[in-house]
Amino acid sequence: MALKPFYNEMYAADGSVRPQYAGFADWLKNTPPEKIAQNREAADLMFHRVGITFAVYGETTGTERLIPFDIVPHVIPGKKWEEVAKGLTQRITALNAFLHDVYHDQNILKAGKVPANMVLENSQFRPEMMHVNVPGGIYAHVAGIDLVKDADGEYYVLEDNLRTPSGVSYLLENRKMMMRLFPELFAAQTIRPVDHYPDMLLETLRNAAPIGVDNPTIVLMTPGNFNSAYFEHAFLAQQMGIELVEGIDLFVQDNTVFMRTTQGPQKVDVIYRRIDDDFIDPLAFRPDSMLGVPGLMNAYRAGRVTLANAVGTGVADDKSLYPYVPEMIRFYLGEEPILKNVHTYMLTNKTDLDYVIANMADLVIKETQGSGGYGMLVGPMSTKEERERYKRRVLDAPERFIAQPTLSLSTCPTFIGKGLVPRHIDLRPYILSGKTVNFVPGGLTRVALREGSLVVNSSQGGGVKDTWVID
Repeated sequence: MALKPFYNEMYAADGSVRPQYAGFADWLKNTPPEKIAQNREAADLMFHRVGITFAVYGETTGTERLIPFDIVPHVIPGKKWEEVAKGLTQRITALNAFLHDVYHDQNILKAGKVPANMVLENSQFRPEMMHVNVPGGIYAHVAGIDLVKDADGEYYVLEDNLRTPSGVSYLLENRKMMMRLFPELFAAQTIRPVDHYPDMLLETLRNAAPIGVDNPTIVLMTPGNFNSAYFEHAFLAQQMGIELVEGIDLFVQDNTVFMRTTQGPQKVDVIYRRIDDDFIDPLAFRPDSMLGVPGLMNAYRAGRVTLANAVGTGVADDKSLYPYVPEMIRFYLGEEPILKNVHTYMLTNKTDLDYVIANMADLVIKETQGSGGYGMLVGPMSTKEERERYKRRVLDAPERFIAQPTLSLSTCPTFIGKGLVPRHIDLRPYILSGKTVNFVPGGLTRVALREGSLVVNSSQGGGVKDTWVID
């Protein structure tokens, strides 16, 4: 099966420049190649200076890499962004409603709209959260929803990230860098700002404080400097003006969380935690965790501290439940989904399984618990031997996998070597949920730098671009 033609973000099929790229195309045409090369070098140098890195687990060449940055932006017309924003608001509202429901009355399961066993037997479902009331009924305060544009030029949701979505620091640094390098482009057109994200995040966390707490103490809890996103943890804590803490810096007494400070213990009201459920409390989950805080779950269940995101959000972003999100939107909101899902084959269904096994060369197969581009088979890019090995894994445990058609991900011109070439991209907007749903325009654009690659994750050799929403 041949892939459909790719949608090029900058150029129409007849080779003309799309209107939203007119300003950038003019700059490209009128700027000498030496000046462009100079700007690209300056961008690399700035990333080095700021130290924008991510860790790659299992690397023998060193634990940290710089994220490759490309100076050609991903540009979205304002009108198109408004449609996407409505779809994101609708989707995250339904996902939060689903999380509240499955940990309380389970109406959607009783109605048979989502198979009960897929939720209740899911490794990310946390029985410890049953009947726990979280402030405002919000479970996923910070979400990253990955969007791709297919050959038809429409956005599709590829996956929902509701646990500890990362990458927003790159979004902010990309913009800062582009404004320094291309002030003339920002002066000549209206590019919507993104630098207020830390203020919006801080306001979201303040509003998530336990009932009766008016001036909450907020901390960002990190697993430590060996985590792949540690740069981001330190960056966001600094930008929000809150303490960056590790589990060892906190303790629980009388169901209240305290932070150790040089002035003595200080009560903590909200924890923006960047640690997975399994590690946050050795008394509740993994007893061998050295990263968590003993007794934290008791304080949380008692309503004395807020965790953002809530424990147990992972059940809503498990890839096996992704196909049911459109049904969640209909069930909780009584609306048709604005953003479409990618068609998904459920391998627990024998018909789907048979089809997938027969067509592995045309499909993308993913682990339901996988992330970061690991554990995937991209059929058209795979060898016969790789497919045979993967087939054995799928047949051993079909419930651990889903499959999707190989999308014709849109391309955006990208500097590789000395020239511009098309490379595949996706978009991760960051959505903040509290009293209202908020986000900065656009999101993080990730780009697959290897020719023909459809995998954009930084851990798999991907880079990043600035995202412009232009009026």
